[in-house]
Amino acid sequence: MAVKLYVIPGSHPSKAAELMLEHKGIPFKRVDLVTAMHKPSLKLLGFPGTTVPAMKADGRKVQGTREISQALDEMKPEPKLVTSDAVREAERWGDEQLQPIPRRLAWWALVHLSGKERAEAARLSLEGYRVGMPIGLASRTVFPIAKVAAGYNHSTDEAVRADLAAVPDRIDRVDALLSEGVIGGEQPNAADFQIATSVRLLLAYEDLKPYIEGRPAAEHARRVVPEYNAAFPKVFPADWLPSRPAA
Repeated sequence: MAVKLYVIPGSHPSKAAELMLEHKGIPFKRVDLVTAMHKPSLKLLGFPGTTVPAMKADGRKVQGTREISQALDEMKPEPKLVTSDAVREAERWGDEQLQPIPRRLAWWALVHLSGKERAEAARLSLEGYRVGMPIGLASRTVFPIAKVAAGYNHSTDEAVRADLAAVPDRIDRVDALLSEGVIGGEQPNAADFQIATSVRLLLAYEDLKPYIEGRPAAEHARRVVPEYNAAFPKVFPADWLPSRPAA
């Protein structure tokens, strides 16, 4: 079985796909694409869409974490990723309601950080990836890419302010899914990988740690995703941050 996984540096959905492949024990080759340039690259590679993660397996082309989890279960039934309707629904919620938040925050942050802070945040997110140039150079020249990515990810002030306000409710929902046993079991499922990677990235924001640390969601994220290279210093205006910690 020949499997290639196309990713971009720092992408939490891409990390979820990597973890699912590893969990399945399916060997794969990771292909690192350049952010923003990945869209035309994927089209040239014959994928119907322009988003990562994108997977090619024995000629089959699949994009998106939910589509990949389904394809992996078809390719290798055990250990099963989608174990119930509740898991599938939690995976959908994680994809649609949770996953976009840390992504929009990341691109807004990279645009608004100071030059030195931006370079350091970018350098950390680029570690371990091949981007066609030295990481030090790539991290110092990330601003134009960040501007483009912020545009197509709709990382506007209004959207980011709404995302920040939503964080406590999203963490409450993750804790509820853990309490219900939908995620957090002995064997991780598709929703575990979908949700934990997003929470792991949210934990990278110094501004948001007070709303997540000490919660079951934080422990779960670190257990499912032991390593995640991302860190963002304080960057969001204080009056944009949630007025209450997650309950």
